[in-house]
Amino acid sequence: MQLQLRLLQKQLRLRTLKLSNTFLVVGLGNPGPNYALNRHNVGQMLLDVVAARFGETFKAHKSNALVAEVKIIGGPKLILAKPLSFMNLSGGPTSSLMSFYKLDPESLIVAHDELDIPPASFRLKQGGGHGGHNGIRDIISAIDTNDFARIRLGIGRPPGTSDAADYVLKNFSSSEKTELAVTLEIAADALEEVARNGIVAAQGKYHAPTESDTA
Repeated sequence: MQLQLRLLQKQLRLRTLKLSNTFLVVGLGNPGPNYALNRHNVGQMLLDVVAARFGETFKAHKSNALVAEVKIIGGPKLILAKPLSFMNLSGGPTSSLMSFYKLDPESLIVAHDELDIPPASFRLKQGGGHGGHNGIRDIISAIDTNDFARIRLGIGRPPGTSDAADYVLKNFSSSEKTELAVTLEIAADALEEVARNGIVAAQGKYHAPTESDTA
């Protein structure tokens, strides 16, 4: 009962967040072709899917990021950004882009890999801690708040006693790539839903919200 009450309170708070006409969507990863297909870069892979839908390509931006701007028909504009810094320095480009476009944290959505979510699935989350993710940690530090939306793309834990740090820097397996393509298309739909109607509406459409989606 207490859990249900806390979830209801959080959902009511999220519904009061204003919807923006422009969203900055940051896909986390490491720069360069050597990292492009790593599990750690799945957030940037999602942005590639979204940009391709709108026929846009990424261009260098002075905020140390690659940027593509797309407009959802009848909806808001999405500024898709892939930082050119390494993962643990994602905060600098994110903060610079927010300043350049004059956006506040309510207009920020971050897409990133998540070890604690199974492959071929994703969760939408508003606020909460960094969960040990260094990219999220640095963004929270740089913009001085944790209250922004996240698209947490599941990569699962490594098998056995394999090191997680090595695991995230390896490419997806052949079998994972097939499932990943489908997951990224659905996650791209979810991103558009978040931008159009807010994260609570998107959670209701793509998965039932739990306390971990705001913790």
